[in-house]
Amino acid sequence: QVQLVESGGGLVQAGGSLRLSCAASGSIFRLNAMGWYRQAPGKQRELVAAISNRGITNYADSVKGRFTISGDNAKNTVYLQMNSLKPEDTAVYYCKETITYYRGSVYYTDDYWGQGTQVTVSS
Repeated sequence: QVQLVESGGGLVQAGGSLRLSCAASGSIFRLNAMGWYRQAPGKQRELVAAISNRGITNYADSVKGRFTISGDNAKNTVYLQMNSLKPEDTAVYYCKETITYYRGSVYYTDDYWGQGTQVTVSS
């Protein structure tokens, strides 16, 4: 009943920029917490940035000052603007959203993950 679709990954040179998008669709009542995670080969998935439905943001130290997370509640979409990219930013990026949705007259809240999008930064 809810799906997340990511877009915006790709190959970029060091110092370049990319913008990731994660659009939610379905019987959505409200987006709650939203975040972007990444997983590099041989490493654990880590939190990159998060934003609450009140607009409070949180960033990993490694991306502070370079990445910006934002949300558009009207479009049920969360974005990650990535600037000054470094080779160590190379990973598969996943969005995660805590979504309140409805089925008939009943409301539920669950976590959903996007399918992942590859970001590769060349040196």
